[in-house]
Amino acid sequence: MYPSRLLFALVALVAAGCASAPRPAEPSSQTSSSSAQAVQAPAEPVRLSLVATNDFHGWLMSHKTSLPGGLEVEQGGAAVFAGYLARLRADNPGGVLLLDAGDLFQGTLASNLTEGAAVIDVYNHLGYAAAALGNHEFDYGPVGPRAVPGPGEDAVGALTARIRQARFPLLTVNVRDAASGQPPAWLGNDGTLLVTLKGVKVGIVGLTTPSTPRISNPAHVSSLRFEDMLPTTLEAAKRLRAQGAEVVVGLAHAGGKCSDLSNPRDTSSCDRKDGEILDLVEALPPGTLDAVFAGHTHQAMGHFFGDVPIVSTSGLGRSFSLVELFVDPVSRKVVPASTRIQAAVPVCGKVEAKSGSCDPRKVKDAGAEVQLVPATFLGGPVEPDKAVEALVAPALARVEEEQRRPLGVTVTEPLGRNYEAESALGDVLTDALREMEKADVALLNSGGLRANVKAGALTYGDLYEVLPFDNTVAIVTVNGDELRRLLTVAYGSGSGVFQQSGLKVKLSRCAGPERLRDATLANGKPLQPGRLYRVVMPDFLARGAAGLSSVLSQLPPERIDLGVGRELLLREALATWWKSRGKPISVPVTGRISFVDEGAQCPAKEPAAARSAQP
Repeated sequence: MYPSRLLFALVALVAAGCASAPRPAEPSSQTSSSSAQAVQAPAEPVRLSLVATNDFHGWLMSHKTSLPGGLEVEQGGAAVFAGYLARLRADNPGGVLLLDAGDLFQGTLASNLTEGAAVIDVYNHLGYAAAALGNHEFDYGPVGPRAVPGPGEDAVGALTARIRQARFPLLTVNVRDAASGQPPAWLGNDGTLLVTLKGVKVGIVGLTTPSTPRISNPAHVSSLRFEDMLPTTLEAAKRLRAQGAEVVVGLAHAGGKCSDLSNPRDTSSCDRKDGEILDLVEALPPGTLDAVFAGHTHQAMGHFFGDVPIVSTSGLGRSFSLVELFVDPVSRKVVPASTRIQAAVPVCGKVEAKSGSCDPRKVKDAGAEVQLVPATFLGGPVEPDKAVEALVAPALARVEEEQRRPLGVTVTEPLGRNYEAESALGDVLTDALREMEKADVALLNSGGLRANVKAGALTYGDLYEVLPFDNTVAIVTVNGDELRRLLTVAYGSGSGVFQQSGLKVKLSRCAGPERLRDATLANGKPLQPGRLYRVVMPDFLARGAAGLSSVLSQLPPERIDLGVGRELLLREALATWWKSRGKPISVPVTGRISFVDEGAQCPAKEPAAARSAQP
């Protein structure tokens, strides 16, 4: 029996004894009996309101959408989210725990111009208790403008600075220092946190997707080891329980996808092909975790797997998740049947009057009689936090100035992305890189293209949204055989369909190590084994990310130029080159990437947990 349970039992025994003792002031036995019954009435379960965000990516401001007729609809925004938190805290005083499932940074100028400092300022003000360490937390590298560490510079210097700034811990139990096998010293904790909420001890286990080395800049994570989440979660949960934790919560930057949120007990819509958080929870012994907040995949989830609720949102500050746990005051355990979840609660300052939504699609469907009214939540108005507005104002003013800066070039038609096929945006960017560098081939990973481009005058803000990562322009020199091996690894890596220029590529529709079926030069001529080809790519790839290390590690160092001495980053170099041409950006003829088996039925993917364990 835990000490707290023993104390509770003794208090109850003493209280019962006092109730049955004779009292001169009690006029009748009926009054005495009623009093005893009142004392012995069972106490109500303790309600804990666990609130979480995930994949915030620096979205301190709201998302604005202009509808036909000039109506502007807004979603998200840190100040409005603070209004929802105020309602939650008023509804359950002392019982709200605010968490984040990782990827606080990267993706907006507001975050990137301050290397995440503006985000931490707001999180401190909002009162976050903990955040999971996401893969994008490593993006900034050393402190300052350099994208990669120079001699004597700390590869995680910017992250370390944010950890010191934060009044809450960043947690991960499965990231270790590669040399010592211990938690990284800069993390400042063992990946767990124990807090007390309304008298209940709550343990938190932080987790980071083991795929991080493959999708992060290798220069930033080379000193780290990303371990399997299952054994590290078991060990951490056991440790927290030994420390007295009565509730244990997983805070994981690892995710999944369930397309239907209408019934939290129905998991039939959950994608079992690529859901590492689902694999983890179902592999854990019952009672290991009482709830899980997930992230990374930018997919809304709100389902029970056994008795364990897993929730996440699509990210970018548009919504939050809520899990209400009820703890029995005697057993000090969660009562699973009473658990309530709300997945992806929208963050709206104003909503359409009839639908109660700020989703632009739903507002548009309301037709000509759209009326926006102030949002309410938990029976009261949602009031944006003026202090948060003041905190973010300097960063947003700087962003506004940068976003509007014209680049002196026009885009003739919209340029869209496509993660699984050739795209207009991919063609334009790879063509520009290849021509700019007078290279034979250009390669870009589709996951590095983060936004579409609208037609019209191109601004710095437009380009930044597409290419928010501070990559340098790298040149890799390979012979024909090495280039073919490089393409085989790239297209077989599972990192989507690489965008390219200078080649014609034929692929299998289905992902797999042998996806590449043929590759020739753009004119149809075969690659010559003995000829050297200059391949331009972001240094992210040239350092071996997305599985390319198996080929690039075999090359002599002098054949890999990472571009660290260049004056301009890849993004700025493209802007300068486009302006120097004095021509509009137009979409080239498509057809450089084709599929040999259109309409093929692809086999189910191997479970994410198994794939991540492979080298």
